[in-house]
Amino acid sequence: MGERATRMIDRDPTPATPKLAVRDLTVRRPQASGGTIVAAAGVTFDVAVGEFVCLLGPSGCGKTSILNVLAGLDPPSAGQALLDGRPIEGPGPDRAVLFQEPALFPWLSVRANVELALELLGASPEARRSETARRLEQVGLGAFADAQPHELSAGMRQRAALARALAADPAVVLGDEPFGALDAQARELLQNEVQRAWMESEGRTTFLFVTHNVREAVLLADRVLVMSAAPGRLVEEFRIHAQRPRDLDDVLVTRVVSEIHELLMLEVFEMGEKTSDSDA
Repeated sequence: MGERATRMIDRDPTPATPKLAVRDLTVRRPQASGGTIVAAAGVTFDVAVGEFVCLLGPSGCGKTSILNVLAGLDPPSAGQALLDGRPIEGPGPDRAVLFQEPALFPWLSVRANVELALELLGASPEARRSETARRLEQVGLGAFADAQPHELSAGMRQRAALARALAADPAVVLGDEPFGALDAQARELLQNEVQRAWMESEGRTTFLFVTHNVREAVLLADRVLVMSAAPGRLVEEFRIHAQRPRDLDDVLVTRVVSEIHELLMLEVFEMGEKTSDSDA
């Protein structure tokens, strides 16, 4: 595959405690009919401090379910989810979540949305103002600080959500396909902003994003963890060594995108075969 990208199955153990870890994690979701469905089964992986990892897989493979467990929004059905080696028991200020929808308070200005996150952390008014101004400038929204969320485009609202998340200086940023609903231009802009934010953290901030977009995963991540069709299991790991900031025209990025896409298409095909067999 070339010297800058490596397809990984087994990893050398690391002596450091991972920032995030799941151990034999199984997540079940309730159904409207009253039953349950296994979204993810027996998943195990680590995310090191300061690492950027993308969890990639077909729709319905349990990516979001795993992210919700790591965010503390849902409990594991079986297995463990750990933060700094300790079980995750609920949400906390050490983790920020970027959702598919920005989840801004519509009655607050962009500035007030960002400042609220800092106020909840106990920051002084002066610190709130200065940090909010810095973060809004960082994502190109300095001139829109007094705008209401409904006055912004979808991409700008997501940039405001990113500014709010980064302003709180969390140890972990979790992303649930935060750019999935954006047009191509806005998506590329946000991907570049996230790359820059990760680089500027200089190893302090750990990122874990879930996505079904292969190009986005390869563009952003140090490692891409590929999941099978539901019930989701880890099937392969790709380590990306391309220098940042990355570009989709990079030969290595293109090559790895192609290889992961081929693997995902195989998973989707197998899922279709299983569905056909069960319907027969």
